[in-house]
Amino acid sequence: MLRRPVAGLAAAALGRAPADGMSGPRPVVLSGPSGAGKSTLLKRLLQEHGSIFGFSVSHTTRDPRPGEENGKDYYFVTREVMQRDIAAGDFIEHAEFSGNLYGTSKAAVRVVQAMNRICVLDVDLQGVRNLKKTDLRPIYIFVQPPTLEVLAPQEQRLRQRNTETEESLAKRLAAAQADMESSKEPGLFDLIIVNDNLDKAYWSLKEALSEEIKKAQGTGCS
Repeated sequence: MLRRPVAGLAAAALGRAPADGMSGPRPVVLSGPSGAGKSTLLKRLLQEHGSIFGFSVSHTTRDPRPGEENGKDYYFVTREVMQRDIAAGDFIEHAEFSGNLYGTSKAAVRVVQAMNRICVLDVDLQGVRNLKKTDLRPIYIFVQPPTLEVLAPQEQRLRQRNTETEESLAKRLAAAQADMESSKEPGLFDLIIVNDNLDKAYWSLKEALSEEIKKAQGTGCS
């Protein structure tokens, strides 16, 4: 299991306070291709440290998949509503993938920070680049599979659900490959975790966040 820290992670935490009033514990950004294990790692993190971490629910214009709940998995909105709110400056980041908009609203992050919890954001690479332009100052972590072949079961599940076309599935695979290459860009991520062993990957994630966890525990998060 390859774990690649980027120099300057601790120093980055000393950056200036956010200028847009979004104060609170330093957020964490998880990025990586679908099927790499981000959701599983996040679920374990919230199970063990549910009083410290809070998940920022993203917005999307795509239709809900079976079992997904509005306000829990995503905020499902129309393109018109989301474009209006983006234009109004209500989103920290947004991106378009397979014809659908995805984004993180300022309000979603504030809900978590108001509880004095560490806000976790799950965004794609385009979203990461947009976040780099803000004063949010998160810790950037990329989770990737050891090989692209590991993503095949995820692709098969989506095909069986009939929620994706063959064209969109091909775009997903191409995007995953491009993301894994782009993640190597110097300074883009503070840590890259290759998830070839779930327990080791989770240990690496917790180790990277240990200082923030200690800080949050010291503030008496509940």
